[in-house]
Amino acid sequence: MVSPAVFRSLIAITLIGALSVACEGVPLEGDYPEDRRRGAPAPTTTSDLESRETVFGEGGLNVFGDDDKKSRNALGGSGIGVNSFLWRASLDTIAFMPVNSADPFGGVIITDWHSPPETPRERFKMNVYILGRTLRADGVRVAVFRQVQDNVGSWRDAPIAERTGTQIEDAILTKARQLGFETLQQ
Repeated sequence: MVSPAVFRSLIAITLIGALSVACEGVPLEGDYPEDRRRGAPAPTTTSDLESRETVFGEGGLNVFGDDDKKSRNALGGSGIGVNSFLWRASLDTIAFMPVNSADPFGGVIITDWHSPPETPRERFKMNVYILGRTLRADGVRVAVFRQVQDNVGSWRDAPIAERTGTQIEDAILTKARQLGFETLQQ
């Protein structure tokens, strides 16, 4: 009598042999599948395959930026989701504050609270929003928050001059223009 393990092995070998005989003569390489859109001809050459439409638009998905330096400079850099001059200028301008989070694709920089050494019972926090890919005067917004410490040691929200956010925006824009000008000079 044959054991169940040997019997299963014989069946497996028989099936593999039958499958190899059945697949004899089948070509190993096939043609590229036809485009399934109605009326679209199947690509026949490599250039046809490269020029197909994609869900990522013309040029496909470009995660690491464009190799064309001219177009990179025109857009203020690539590889991040917002204008790179505004991004770098924002980070440079608020470098004295600790950064809590920075999202270069969404264009948001959030600082942690910072107390100036001159006024230890007062602290500030900033949120910087870069609003687009172009270097424009309305391309950056800054929200500034201020808190003061009361006699008990608790932090309380305090008013801040309305021009403070605008002055920081102006400093960022000035720095971004300088960075853009330096890039054009190279």
